[in-house]
Amino acid sequence: MAGQAARRGGTMRPPSSGSGMRAAAARSPAASFLLAAAAAASLVGGFYFWLVVSSFRLPDSGAAGCRPDGEGSWAVGMFYGSSPLALRPIELEGRSNDNSSAWPVANPVLTCATPTEAGYPSNFVADPFLYIEGDTLYLFFESKTTTSMQGDIGVARSFNQGATWEFLGIALDEAWHLSYPFVFKYENEIYMMPEGNKKKELRLYRATKFPLEWTLEKVLVNKPLIDASLVQFEGYWWLFASDFTRYGVEKNAELEIWYSNSPLGPWTEHKQNPIYKSDKSLGARNGGRLFVFEGSLYRPGQDCSGTYGRRVKLYKVEKLSKEEYKEVPVNLGIEEPKKGRNAWNGMRYHHMDAQQLASGGWIAVMDGDRVPSGDSTRRSLIGYIAFLLASALVIFVGFMKGAISCYIPPSSWVPLTRRTELSRVFSVHRFNQKVRRYSTNISRYISATKTKLSEKTWSNMLFFCVVALFGIVNVCIAVHFLCGGNGAEEAYTYQGQHSQFTMVTMTYEARIWNLKVFIEHYSRCESVREIVVVWNKGTPPSSDAFDSTVPVRIRVEEINSLNNRFRVDPLIKTRAVFELDDDIMMTCTDLEKGFRVWREHPERMVGFYPRMIDGNPMQYRNERYARGKNGYNLILTGAAFMDSEFAFTTYWNEKAREGRDYVHKNFNCEDLLMNFLYANASSTRTVEYVHPAWAIDTSKLSSVAISRNTQKHYDIRTDCLAKFSSIYGPLPQKWEFGMREDHWDK
Repeated sequence: MAGQAARRGGTMRPPSSGSGMRAAAARSPAASFLLAAAAAASLVGGFYFWLVVSSFRLPDSGAAGCRPDGEGSWAVGMFYGSSPLALRPIELEGRSNDNSSAWPVANPVLTCATPTEAGYPSNFVADPFLYIEGDTLYLFFESKTTTSMQGDIGVARSFNQGATWEFLGIALDEAWHLSYPFVFKYENEIYMMPEGNKKKELRLYRATKFPLEWTLEKVLVNKPLIDASLVQFEGYWWLFASDFTRYGVEKNAELEIWYSNSPLGPWTEHKQNPIYKSDKSLGARNGGRLFVFEGSLYRPGQDCSGTYGRRVKLYKVEKLSKEEYKEVPVNLGIEEPKKGRNAWNGMRYHHMDAQQLASGGWIAVMDGDRVPSGDSTRRSLIGYIAFLLASALVIFVGFMKGAISCYIPPSSWVPLTRRTELSRVFSVHRFNQKVRRYSTNISRYISATKTKLSEKTWSNMLFFCVVALFGIVNVCIAVHFLCGGNGAEEAYTYQGQHSQFTMVTMTYEARIWNLKVFIEHYSRCESVREIVVVWNKGTPPSSDAFDSTVPVRIRVEEINSLNNRFRVDPLIKTRAVFELDDDIMMTCTDLEKGFRVWREHPERMVGFYPRMIDGNPMQYRNERYARGKNGYNLILTGAAFMDSEFAFTTYWNEKAREGRDYVHKNFNCEDLLMNFLYANASSTRTVEYVHPAWAIDTSKLSSVAISRNTQKHYDIRTDCLAKFSSIYGPLPQKWEFGMREDHWDK
C-alpha cells in the first residue's frame, strides 16, 4: 500500500472522519430499504385502489361544475301523496320519460348538472321552493356557483308534475350569498324572501317579469335572519326565522317568531322569543315552508345534531298567539333512506316544501345530500395525515435499520488531540472527552440493539409484522380518502335523469349462503329498486332472512328449470331488469355503468361477459378467445341488462318453444337462446359490452355449480349453438372492443 501511495505521489494518511462516514453510509442498506418500502407501498396502494377505490364514482377534474364542495353535494327530489304526512318518492309513482329511457323516473330530479349543463356551473342545488301556476310548476332553489363560490337563486320549470325540469336561468344574483328563496303570492303580486344574512337584513323582492326578473321591494327586518318562512294563520301573518349571529350551543338551535297584519310588515317580535336556543336536535331552524293540513299548522325544522341539516323534523303547532307558542313533534311520513352514501339523500335531508294541488293531492320537493357537512375537507385531512404517517414510518424504519447496520468508530465523532498542559486549561479537551464518552455509550447501545433485532425471535418477527401492518393500513387509508372521491358508488344520469332497475337472480337451497352475501351487497346499489329471487328447488327462505335495503321477493317455481329466470313477471315495476347469477360479485359502480349504457340503447342486451361465436361448425369459447379476435357477438345473461317487457315476452312466445324445451332438457344454454332470440328479432345491433373494474365468479369455488367441469360445460354449449342456429339463424357480426368514447367497453 505504501508503494502504491508513493507511485501516486501521495503520502500515507489515516482516513478522515468524513470519508469514514461516507464509507459507512455506502455500506448502509437504509437507501435500498427505503426504495423497497416505497415500492411495496405503491403496490399495496395500487392493489387497494383497484379492489376498492376504483368502485367509487370519481369527480371529473375537467368539469365546470359539480366539483367536491365542503358544504356538500345537495340535490332535489320529488314526492307525492294524498296527504303531506304520507309522501312517496317519484320512483314509486310510476312516472316515466321515454326520451331518457327512465322507466320509472327516479330521484333526484334536479342536481348540480342541471344548471351546469345550461351554462351556469354549480356545485350543488338546495333549499327548493315550489310556485304552482295551474299545471305548471316553478322551482326556485339555491345554486352554488363555481365562479364566486356563493349561492345564487336559480329557477326551473316543469309541465309534467315534476318528472322533468327545464332550467330557465338565475332569477336573483347579488354581491352576497343568497339561499332559501321563499316564494309566495300576495294581492296578485309574486314575492321572494331569500336568505341574505351577510347583508344583516331580511329583504323582500317583487317579480317584475316572473320568473327571472325581480326588484327589491323593501327590507322587512333589520336583523340577519336565516331560513325565514311566512304563513298566514288565524288572522295574522307569522314570520318564523333564526338569528344567524348566535354562536356556540345556540348556533342552528335558535328560533324566533314575528307577527304582522301583512307580509309587508311592520313586524313585531313574539313575547317568548327566542322560542328555542340551546338544542340543535330539536329542529329549531326552519326546514322549509309551513303548511296547513286539516285545520292544523305544521312546521318543518332541521335536526342539526351531529352535522348541519341532518334531517327534517315535522312539528304540529298546538298553540300560536301573540303571547304563547307550543308545538309537538309528529311523524314526517317519509321513509328514511337506507343506502348511506349510495343514496342521493342518504346522509342528510334538511328542507321540504309541501303544497296541495288543485286536484286535492299533495306534492313536495325535498333536498338531500349523500355526504355530511365538511366531508371533502375531512377526507382530505384524514388522507394526508395517513400519508404522512406511512411516509414517516418508512423513513423511521429505514434510518433505524441503516443506523443499526452502520458502525461509526468513536474516533470519528471528534478529532484526535494531544494532551498538553495548555489543553488542560481550556475547555476544548474536556468537551472532547465527554463527546467521546457519550459516543462510546451510543455505539454500545446500537450494537446491543442490532444484536437483539438480528435475532430471529417471535417477538422481533411480531414487531416487524405490526410495523408493516400499520404502514399498510395507513397507505390504504390515504388512497381511500385522497383518491376515492366522496366514497360513494353513485348512479349515472342519462339525459339528466335517474332511473331504477330490478335485479333477478335464480338459486335454490344449496346456495343460500351465496344468496345472503349477494343481497346484502347489491341492495346497497343506488339504482336497485327490488331484488327478485327465482327459487327453483327446496324450501324457500323468508324475505326477512336477508340484510337488504330494498324489497326482496322470493318467487317460488313449480319445476326446476333454467327457463324460469326469464319468466314473464307482472309484479316487476321497472322496464330494466338486471339478470345476475348469484355467484358473481362486482362493484355497484360497474352495475351503474351498465345501466347507463343500457338506457342509451334499451333495445340491446348490455352485459359484462362477452363471447365471440364463430367457426364452422360454431364452437363455444371463453372471453380470452374474444379478446384475441378483438370482438364479440354474444353477451352472457349471467350478468346482463335487458328490457323485461321485450325479453321475457319474446322468450316465452310460441316461436321459442323448441329452444326452451332444449334448454330444459340439457339444463344449460338459456343465455345462448336469449341471444339468438334477440338477433332473430332485429336487424340492428343487439348486444353491448361493459368492462367491469373487477368481478369475482365464486362458481369456480362451489361444489354445486353447473359449470364446475369447464370442458363438459363448453361441449354442451357448443351443441346448443348448433341447435339454436339451425332454428333461429346465425348470430350477428362481430363488434369490436373499445368503440365507446368513454372507453367503458375496453
